[in-house]
Amino acid sequence: MYKTYYGYLMAVTMRYINNRSDSEELVNDTFIKIFNHITQFQLLESAIDPEKTFRGWMAKIASRNCIDYLRKRRTINEEFDDIGEEKHPQIYSRALDQLYVEDILKLLNTLPESQRIIFNMFEIEGFSHDEISKTLGIPENICRVYLGRAKQKLRKLYNESLIVEDGTYG
Repeated sequence: MYKTYYGYLMAVTMRYINNRSDSEELVNDTFIKIFNHITQFQLLESAIDPEKTFRGWMAKIASRNCIDYLRKRRTINEEFDDIGEEKHPQIYSRALDQLYVEDILKLLNTLPESQRIIFNMFEIEGFSHDEISKTLGIPENICRVYLGRAKQKLRKLYNESLIVEDGTYG
């Protein structure tokens, strides 16, 4: 099982942690948690693809493990201090809907850690804003703001990547 899913969990972890050696350690910690709690995994009878369900369960453990690691380093809550409780406008973008997953993953590492975490949790892992808010211990509106900022920056970086050497769009 370790050999089969190591690469998958490493990819999940690398979306949160930008350091390979820290990611490797977190993947190993994740496997320990998986092995210790394997009896808690429940496959629903309605599950169409049992392996996909199991991979999703493992990914959730890995992502929460990364968040716990970042919280212990205190980098998450320190980054959210620049936004108050006031209401912020939501930003929606259709450009991101057309990005390929590979493009997004390449660009994710350019985001500030707080934006990358929230983007991962919401757009990739499928967490709701309420779940993100409770997991990270921050107000829900801050989740929305940072998601909007992440999308804005990704859109800008993506558009910049379309510019050909002569300055025209490709």
